[in-house]
Amino acid sequence: MQASLPKIGISMGDPAGIGPEIILKALTDEKVLNTCLPLVIGDSGVLHEMAKKLDIPFPLTSLDTLSDWQDNSSPAILSLTSLQHAVCGEVSKSSGHASGLYIQKAAELALGGEIDGIVTAPINKESFNLGGFDYPGHTEFLAHLTKTENYAMMLMGETLRVVLLTIHCPLMEVAGRLTREDTIRIIRLSHETLKTYFAIENPRIALASLNPHAGEGGLFGEEEEQILIPASRMAREEGIDVTEPLPADTLFFSAVRGKYDIVVCPYHDQGLIPLKLLHFEDGVNVTLGLPIVRTSPDHGTAFDIAGKGLAKPESIKAAIFTALTMIRAKKTSQGGIAYEK
Repeated sequence: MQASLPKIGISMGDPAGIGPEIILKALTDEKVLNTCLPLVIGDSGVLHEMAKKLDIPFPLTSLDTLSDWQDNSSPAILSLTSLQHAVCGEVSKSSGHASGLYIQKAAELALGGEIDGIVTAPINKESFNLGGFDYPGHTEFLAHLTKTENYAMMLMGETLRVVLLTIHCPLMEVAGRLTREDTIRIIRLSHETLKTYFAIENPRIALASLNPHAGEGGLFGEEEEQILIPASRMAREEGIDVTEPLPADTLFFSAVRGKYDIVVCPYHDQGLIPLKLLHFEDGVNVTLGLPIVRTSPDHGTAFDIAGKGLAKPESIKAAIFTALTMIRAKKTSQGGIAYEK
């Protein structure tokens, strides 16, 4: 027996960014509407204004309360703010505060089982902090909201997946933040995620080195010998298929040709540069380890083009479809009934 379509909560992101535009464009795609029931959590006035400005159909039913949203109903918006007008491309306390409220509500609904997973549109970190949310980004905020300590950031497309050992920190702090414990923790988390959510029975994991030439036996740094090599060996003793640290300048050549299912990277740009080179328009950010499914487009608020009709919805649509893949896999692993495809 098949159940109704999965319910996807979409937090609107920063009202002054491209979030409203890409959401509206994504929800005009019949493939999206035929595979999930979207609930946008945001600001109805901002979305209406953007739809009118860009001549995009407004596909959402406005809700006063979530109880108005029933199974097999139409895509809807739960409006939490009444900004009416957000100045596109401008950093502001009000927009940052609003974006944080949308994330909070989406997490609350997912934790409560009201929705099956969340897709988060981009936030502006400066506005977010000005608005009272003292977190580097979505990943850390959602970890706080869900009381999750064991989490990681994975970025992915059809050709490449990367997961990060450190996330949002200055490059000069990376070496000091690397530990054996975190490295093996994230290797384990990557292994379990690929098995549970992506049907890869024996994930092949590559570990990228921090230093050039994997440290050259300590000549170019000791992090490989002291941290990364011991962690990879411990993981292999647990039956996880992971390499010892490999030079990043050659590793990605093999990874994009299918030798590995995921690359564990010591720092942000090491993983994000090759990922965005290949998947700039359709990359997806997945938070590993949360008790809820969360994905997002792998791009920012793009203030320079916000409100101009130039933003492309491919990445947020890919995030929706990735969330659906994960939701179905989670349901199957828990013995639930399959959703309609």
